[in-house]
Amino acid sequence: MPGTLIRRGDRVTLRTLEREDLEFVQRASTEPSIRHPLGSVVRNREDVETAYEGDDDQRLLVCLDGPDAGPRPDACNPDADPTPGTTRPIGLVTVGAVDWKRPELSFWLVPGVHGEGYGTESVGLAVDYTFQTRAVPAVAAGAYAFNDASRALLESLGFECEGRLRRHSFTDGAWHDLLKYGLLREEWDGRDA
Repeated sequence: MPGTLIRRGDRVTLRTLEREDLEFVQRASTEPSIRHPLGSVVRNREDVETAYEGDDDQRLLVCLDGPDAGPRPDACNPDADPTPGTTRPIGLVTVGAVDWKRPELSFWLVPGVHGEGYGTESVGLAVDYTFQTRAVPAVAAGAYAFNDASRALLESLGFECEGRLRRHSFTDGAWHDLLKYGLLREEWDGRDA
């Protein structure tokens, strides 16, 4: 079950990731529609648990709460009959190396909610949370050159493309370039000015 509320947006909440949520999180490495755009390798449950306990990344579960949650599907079997719930996880935002000079964001949502604006809202909440809780001058993110949706999301929040890592990842039979993005604190603070 998703943990403590970290940030509440208009439609999504960010909550702490709990051990019980790891089966849901494992989808990022096993479901091709999520894994491929992330450039991830397939990971088993033990690998996911090791990553959960072994680094300084801040993992924030993206959730729909209350009436917006709808029925909560079984994380291990999304085709099973849903059970009622008041919180439903729909993705994950990770703030990597959170105590470093430039924490790096990564994010994914389950395919059933793509195109609904939940990604933009959840990444925006994570950026705001990072700048409010850490003394860092900027946050970074990456998106593969073929991932138009992630690139558009980052650019809509004010991220600037700062470089290209050519042939960064070999995923599903092809090499892909990674675009590196950055957002300075003053750019985020001044976005409404």
